[in-house]
Amino acid sequence: MRSGRSSSANRPGRPASANRTRSVAFLAALACVLLAAVLLCLRAGSYDTPVAELIRGLFGRAADERINIVVQNNRLPRILTAILAGAGLGVSGCVLQAILRNPLASASTLGVSQGASFGAAFAIIAVGLGGAGGVGVPLFAFAGSMAVALVILALSRLRQISPEAIVLSGVAISSMFTGATTLLQYFADEVELQSLMFWTFGSLGSTDWADVRVMAAVVALACAYFYIHRWDYNALLSGAETASSIGLNVRRLTLVNMILCCFVASTIVSYIGLISFIGLIAPHMVRQVVGNNHVYLIPGSALAGAALLLLGDLFARMVVSPVILPIGAITSFLGGPLFLYLLFRGRKR
Repeated sequence: MRSGRSSSANRPGRPASANRTRSVAFLAALACVLLAAVLLCLRAGSYDTPVAELIRGLFGRAADERINIVVQNNRLPRILTAILAGAGLGVSGCVLQAILRNPLASASTLGVSQGASFGAAFAIIAVGLGGAGGVGVPLFAFAGSMAVALVILALSRLRQISPEAIVLSGVAISSMFTGATTLLQYFADEVELQSLMFWTFGSLGSTDWADVRVMAAVVALACAYFYIHRWDYNALLSGAETASSIGLNVRRLTLVNMILCCFVASTIVSYIGLISFIGLIAPHMVRQVVGNNHVYLIPGSALAGAALLLLGDLFARMVVSPVILPIGAITSFLGGPLFLYLLFRGRKR
């Protein structure tokens, strides 16, 4: 909806052309950071191999066949998983913050991630799928996360609660699912607890090419839809009443986009486990530079989310090598102080 163009929230006192140049330059810088993170992650590992040889390994043309196997079957799927998961969580957080008009909205604060964790715990402990492999546990995780989304949507439709109350409802639901997961863990044995650690800490090393293809399809289609509706999100910046006065169905926009955001986040969580912070902090980092214009904020959130998750995974793999730390714990630990800084910085302004 192009009528939202006037609500692009350029920084006051700065010409539109200057904002455009600044935003495009920042997106280009994020792309360069992402490319550098890819090269660093490609080189990280027990094989001390030149970057040129690793790049040839991407196409199966490395001189050492072992390099081809390691790159194509291990490092490349892990890198693509991080890029897709980070981009999907970043964009979902960006859109949730726009449609709910709340800077604290994300998959984790709405309880989607906690619902996925409970679904995985139920499958592992109650159903006994801990060592079965396959798609059983991811399906239960997906069902748990979508159940949270349906509850939130039902509250928004039946009780007519405000966008702020939706986030508060998500916090309450998160608390309940976290408690339910803890109760399940209390009755689990040692093997089941070890299997459940994957879902509570997060991991990027368990996906294969089939999983990457599924995530790529979901994230690509969702990002395309979000970018098509970028002007609608800009229109919401002026308030729901103003957006409705120019012909935007705010209620339908909120519900449809919330379903899609929850679907993206739950799909990612069902494959890699709990990854907090990315969907919350990536849009804030980009917003500090490009403002609230979703023409730049959406692709910027995707690039920032992908780069943050890649760099977090690199840190998790290298800080106490050869031990690989849980990526979910790393992103939460590093992201919490940064989020508090951005939060208080915005409050001061």
